[in-house]
Amino acid sequence: MSLALSLPRVREFSPVLPVVAVVALLALPVSPSAESGAGPADAVSGLVVLYCVIRLLRERRRPLSRTAAVVLGLPVAALAVSAVGASSPVAGLTGMGRYLQVFVVVPVAVLLLVRDRRDFRLLAWSLVALAGWQGAIGVHQYATGTGASYQGADIRAVGTFGAADVMGMATVVSFGLVCALGLALGRASVRQRAVAAGCALALLVPLALSFSRGAWIATAVTCSVQLVLAGLRRALVVGAVVAAVGVVLVGGFGVGSAQLQERISSITQVTDAPDQSVTDRYTMWAAAVGMWRERPLTGVGLKGFPEQRDAHASLALSAGSDTEGAGAAFRRQPLLSPHNMYLLVLAEQGLIGLLALAGGWLALLVCGLRGLVRARGSGRGLDCALVGCGLLVWQLTDFAYADIGGPSTVLTAVCFGVVAWWALVGSDAVPTRAGTGPVPARTGTAGEAEEAGTRWR
Repeated sequence: MSLALSLPRVREFSPVLPVVAVVALLALPVSPSAESGAGPADAVSGLVVLYCVIRLLRERRRPLSRTAAVVLGLPVAALAVSAVGASSPVAGLTGMGRYLQVFVVVPVAVLLLVRDRRDFRLLAWSLVALAGWQGAIGVHQYATGTGASYQGADIRAVGTFGAADVMGMATVVSFGLVCALGLALGRASVRQRAVAAGCALALLVPLALSFSRGAWIATAVTCSVQLVLAGLRRALVVGAVVAAVGVVLVGGFGVGSAQLQERISSITQVTDAPDQSVTDRYTMWAAAVGMWRERPLTGVGLKGFPEQRDAHASLALSAGSDTEGAGAAFRRQPLLSPHNMYLLVLAEQGLIGLLALAGGWLALLVCGLRGLVRARGSGRGLDCALVGCGLLVWQLTDFAYADIGGPSTVLTAVCFGVVAWWALVGSDAVPTRAGTGPVPARTGTAGEAEEAGTRWR
């Protein structure tokens, strides 16, 4: 009897829960001595893909629409060409596997496992929760001097990712902040919006203490875009509140004022008096451009940048970056990428690879913005639209200052899946105008009309 009573509940379990498990695993601490960027979350992401395949085979339905298949499958052919041109078969296969994981396989699995806007919001709130956890650890690290080394003091907030991945916590907190702001700007209950707004304001503190200039710029750009898309009046009100909070934290309480002012001022010092990290970044950018000029169409091959770096970089490039603190001993970390996703793809995959990847991202942005306009007109799904478009804008902006790598990379794959669901499925289920019925999703996998009480299986 008890088994029979429990079966209906099991059937109601959301298929997106395995994706939430991937997000939750990123809360675990990363070993300071870990050499590989892969972790438990990467392993579970593979199981999520397997679960998705089994689910599709069991239900015997067409997984993707033509548009989704083209947009998400576009990089595969370009990656195959770049893998063939790699310096070794092992480098080609490992590089291709990583790109497929981040930009194709995991995003497709997330897209197929999200059934409706309720699943979408569950995933968005899980990103907010992860950001809150990592941010709380980061603030504690700053307050107790147990973070990564920054200007001779162990005050840099890095969360559980350690000194070897100083961008990990900044990325997680930024994703959570973008999701929280999108949820706060939606049209849910007042209580939900208030909680989301509080989370967004709270996450500003660990983001500031990460001392990550790239994350600051990407978050500022994204939040500005979200506010404008939600309405100019609301943008002015929220901007005033954020400015007031910033004045209180920095001016009133002096939260990291000296370090933050120095870090912020260094953003503009790219020609007059740049620090060594800025010099290294621009030197590696020049090296990536030099590689591309040698092979403009196909690039030097996957995993080719580290091998070709010294042949194209000037003497201004340092031997590596110094990492220390957060439980790790002093270590000089080699500079193996240009810290610019577009230039990395251009150097290793050429114009073919860049057009394939960036073309797919641009298509997602266009589809997502089109759905956002429809959501504003109908009053349904605006929070999902702002989250989906916001995550993509953040990633595209951050890719100008960073690339993939490290344990937090799997979260990038999950976020691309969230973006793809809204752009290719969720936006099609939004009514074209208030009072009309939902438009069935083209994929047949996740379209829904949650407010109308209808769900496609």
